Amino acid sequence: MSDAGEFVDAALQREASWERAEDRGSDGLQFYGSTVGAVRGTVRDALRRHRELDHDAVLALSSELWSLPIFERRLAAIVVLQSKLDLLRVTDLTRLEGFLRQASRRELVDPLALDVVGPLIDRLGPRDADRAVVVLDRWAADGDHWLSRAALLSPLRPLRTVVAIGMALCAARGQPPHRVGTGVLQTSLVKQWHGSLRRWQWPGRN
Repeated sequence: MSDAGEFVDAALQREASWERAEDRGSDGLQFYGSTVGAVRGTVRDALRRHRELDHDAVLALSSELWSLPIFERRLAAIVVLQSKLDLLRVTDLTRLEGFLRQASRRELVDPLALDVVGPLIDRLGPRDADRAVVVLDRWAADGDHWLSRAALLSPLRPLRTVVAIGMALCAARGQPPHRVGTGVLQTSLVKQWHGSLRRWQWPGRN
């Protein structure tokens, strides 16, 4: 393992609790029993120790943590990606797709979709955003329940941000809130997402 990976894994095991681990049930994942707060604090400390991590090193660290079916390690991989969103690229959606297919739990799928995939796409330029929307459409049509769920959820946080900005602008201009849909929301990416969302169904429904 890398120095950063060893640091994270050792710290998570020090924070382990057999009682919490036994309460989690079993769906193919193992558990250290570390708290979410401990996972986030551990990743924060690791990234402070290893400020030199570039794009490739961040992807390698997240893959290293994800490689074992241990919930806290996989959650730590997600927190690493959340913390280094500014380094991620549209091509990294391939890596994220692999994570989503193996996640098997809502507690991992949802933060990947809401806090990594969605914000990543939100900051892309128009050409890369178009490529990303094609990927999300493919995910939405995939038979994998968790991948379809991620496709549905990923636009929600950026869209909420856009709506909040639009509401604030309307208030500043003395306009009624329903006017939010006539200006700020008319970006290319939001319109593409809206078109895709109308075709997406909740996973498991006909």
